[in-house]
Amino acid sequence: MNSLQIAILQHNIVWHNPIANQQLFEKQLNELPKATTLVVLPEMWATGFTMKPEEVAETMDGPTIQWMKEMAKTHHTAICGSLAIQEGEDFYNRFVSVHPNGKLDIYDKVHPYTPSGESKVYRAGKTSTIIEYAGFRIRPLVCYDLRFPVFARNTDNYDLLLCVANWPAARIQAWNALLRARAIENMAYCIGVNRTGKDAYRLSYPGASAAYNALGDELIFMQEKDTTASLTIDLDTLRSTRKKLPFLEDRDDFTLI
Repeated sequence: MNSLQIAILQHNIVWHNPIANQQLFEKQLNELPKATTLVVLPEMWATGFTMKPEEVAETMDGPTIQWMKEMAKTHHTAICGSLAIQEGEDFYNRFVSVHPNGKLDIYDKVHPYTPSGESKVYRAGKTSTIIEYAGFRIRPLVCYDLRFPVFARNTDNYDLLLCVANWPAARIQAWNALLRARAIENMAYCIGVNRTGKDAYRLSYPGASAAYNALGDELIFMQEKDTTASLTIDLDTLRSTRKKLPFLEDRDDFTLI
């Protein structure tokens, strides 16, 4: 495949209530175009960005992952977003991607958000991940990861940088700027998916989910409302842009330690 039809699901999140959130997002899923090949949900879409994972975290064989598998199979599309996941005594803010055939890809957030105390309750991931899907190489990020350009640098030839978030209104200008910057500097599509509404910590979230092409041109920008948006990204267009403007060939060499 040379293209992906991506659906961004932007919605308020019911605090600590996975079943209610599954119902909300399932309604949005049922309204998507049938040609959709990738669905993106926000960070911690099933619970909200909670610092009490012991109350709501699930295992990888828990009901929320099972719901994602069922939806992926039913709608013939990949579905991804992050969840509070427990393994043994540890909790992770884990990006989970479910393929239509049930295959799972995971990425554990490498940069827990220290100001909220996330780093005290969630174990940080150790490595980045590339998801191979429908001919695309996809690099997932989770929220705070977006602020670290060295970590996100395109040294592994990805096509799409995909960031899921609970990014609050107070710093939304940084979100807007960083998404565009990551697209430009990495010569890749960049998509950011944020939530709306307020959480239990009284933080407000303005949506502002967006997509940019490899030159930083805006493809989608979503206002502050519960809604969906769809776009198609194309490998031929991306390759043509990189061939015409081979900026990545002049990038600096470095080793991330």
